Amino acid sequence: MNRQVFINLPVSDLKRSTEFYEALGFIKNDTFSGEQASCMVWSDSIYVMLLTHEFYRGFLQDKTIADTKTTSGVLLALSLKSKEEVQAFADTAKANGGNVYQVDTGISEDAMFGYEVQDPDGHNWEPMWMNPGYQPDQPDRPDQPE
Repeated sequence: MNRQVFINLPVSDLKRSTEFYEALGFIKNDTFSGEQASCMVWSDSIYVMLLTHEFYRGFLQDKTIADTKTTSGVLLALSLKSKEEVQAFADTAKANGGNVYQVDTGISEDAMFGYEVQDPDGHNWEPMWMNPGYQPDQPDRPDQPE
């Protein structure tokens, strides 16, 4: 069996969040979904569990749920196949109630292209594309013979 990653996110409105993630291309797995949770499938090995606050709280023992609209504890990056797929992901997120912006990382967009996307609850996602064949121009190095 392949190893799998399950990302559990507390959400304030399960229906709204489920629709948001479906619009982004996640597929709802009804077998593991119900009134307290939606299992959203990204790939054969990556799942996002959207959990109502009440249900999520049951896993926390003495902790409280972070207000992800004002506090960040994690950035979740998803690789996509092309710059166009990244752009479409960001555009779809914005059209469905997400907040979208770019950060200047100082890396050429020919090497890496991405956005910061916040879902309606403020969880940060980073759809990104990386060019495995990227070779930056190498400036002349003074320590190398000509």
